[in-house]
Parts: sequence; C-alpha cells; structure tokens
Amino acid sequence: MSLRQLRRHSEQHRTDRIGWLRAAVLGANDGIVSTASLVAGVAAAHASQNSVLLTGIAGLVAGAMSMAAGEYVSVHSQADTEAADLKRERAELQSDPAAEQRELAGIYAMRGLAPELAQQVARQLMQHDALSAHALDELGINVHLTARPIQAAWTSALSFSVGAALPMGVVALAPAGSMILWIAGTSLGFLALLGVIAARVGGANVWASAWRVTFWGALAIGVTAGVGSLFGAVA
Repeated sequence: MSLRQLRRHSEQHRTDRIGWLRAAVLGANDGIVSTASLVAGVAAAHASQNSVLLTGIAGLVAGAMSMAAGEYVSVHSQADTEAADLKRERAELQSDPAAEQRELAGIYAMRGLAPELAQQVARQLMQHDALSAHALDELGINVHLTARPIQAAWTSALSFSVGAALPMGVVALAPAGSMILWIAGTSLGFLALLGVIAARVGGANVWASAWRVTFWGALAIGVTAGVGSLFGAVA
C-alpha cells in the first residue's frame, strides 16, 4: 500500500483526546453541579442574594483548587506507576531479550496468531522498538499517551471555574424571589449542553450523554436545595 493510499485511508480516532477531555468534562460538570447545588441550598435557606453570591464565589475558588490538586495527585500517581513499570521492563529487556521476545510472541499467539507468525511479529517489533511493543501489548501502556499531571490539573481547574461561573452569573442576574428556579433550570440546561459537547468531541451518543449529566445534576441540586430549605425552616 502506497503512502498516498495510507493517507486516504486514515481514520479519525479520538483516543488522543481522552486525557484532556476527561479532565475538562469532569471539571466543568463538577463546577456546574457543585456550585449550582451550593447556591441553591443557601438560597433555599432564605439567605440574601449577596450572601448567596459570596457563598458561590467561595465555592468556585475552593472547588477549582480542589479539582487541580486532586487531578494532579491522581494523575501523578498514575504517571509514577507507568514510569516504574517502564523502567522495570527496560531492565528486563536489557538483561534477557530472548525471554522477553518469547513472552511477546506468547501474547500474540494467545490473541490468535499462529506460533511461527507470532514469533516473526515479536522479533520484528522488538527490532523496531522493543520497549514500546512490550509497554503496549504486555503492560497496556501507550508511551505516546502517558499521563500528564500538570495538563490535567490546569484543565480541571480552568474547566471547573468556567462551569461554576455559569450558575454564578444566574445568581447575580436572577430575581431574588425566583432565584432557585432560575438556578435549577439554567444549570440543567448548561449540563445538557455540556453532555452534548462532550459526546460530540468524544464521538459518543449525544442523547445518552446529555441525559446522564442532566439526571445526576438534577438529583444533586434537588437534594441540596431540600436540605437548605429544611435547615432554613429550623433556623
């Protein structure tokens, strides 16, 4: 197959977007749900509009920092584990390459290749890039898609802030008497839109994605508003 044919047949996959897409969707979803739930709960407790707005700002800042720290620690732990596995595999390749080739051939044979063909494939792949072949087929690590802690942290913090700013804008503009209805209605709309965007970018089912985030968002806002209303009545 010629280079021109390969280019013509190239397929548009989306696995290279998984890292930042996950962090962005998680951050924006968390920003909308947690902030909308927080301000709805405070509003249901009959707090003033200024108090609700101040609470939301505090929640935005705290949530963004929490998302950044959580993503950094989580993804850094993943990156450390991947690095340790690759270091161990690199040492094994240097100490006993023949055994590593047999191991790789065994993996391909288990996937359905004839033993002779499995040996040939393993030999050629190890001659080309032994570590990448073992990382992908033995460890399940794609060396080109390794975890990036800093990217995940910044993406989560920024997307959380953007998501949280949406219900905050509603709090600032909505009439005090119907603030909870405005917060709930617009936030569910924002969540549905987020689900659609995430599905479009990731190539998933649009309706399923929109329904999923909207349902859990409605549940969170409803429960928090109910708690706020209960404690507001008790106070």
